[in-house]
Amino acid sequence: MVDKIFTLEEANELLPELKENLQKLQALTDHYERQYRELQQKRLQHEPSPVSTVEDPFFEAEGQLEFMRIEVDLLVENFIRRGVMLKMISPGLIDFPAVLDGEEVLICWKEGEERITHYHGWNEGFIGRKEHPEA
Repeated sequence: MVDKIFTLEEANELLPELKENLQKLQALTDHYERQYRELQQKRLQHEPSPVSTVEDPFFEAEGQLEFMRIEVDLLVENFIRRGVMLKMISPGLIDFPAVLDGEEVLICWKEGEERITHYHGWNEGFIGRKEHPEA
């Protein structure tokens, strides 16, 4: 059993905050991935000088990437602290531990849905979604 159990109402009340956090996370991960690809491309094109230099030409870019990675980790941690499970960043997929008819289930939301209306068993995953009886 998990620490936090949500009702459908509680999950829907939390959804606007989670959507906002998800948008920030998506923007940051997109930016990180673009910067990472650019750095890799620059490394491939870089021809080292025959004269050894102490300065790493990629130090600043690597530092920026590391800082972005830390920011991503902090944003992901925000979901964990709220007691929800961030299953996928893009498209966003979030599960909320719940109990329905005495059974442990996951109330689930997929990006693009206005409200949370479905659930699935712990071992069924997204494909096993069913409409929540209170939706």
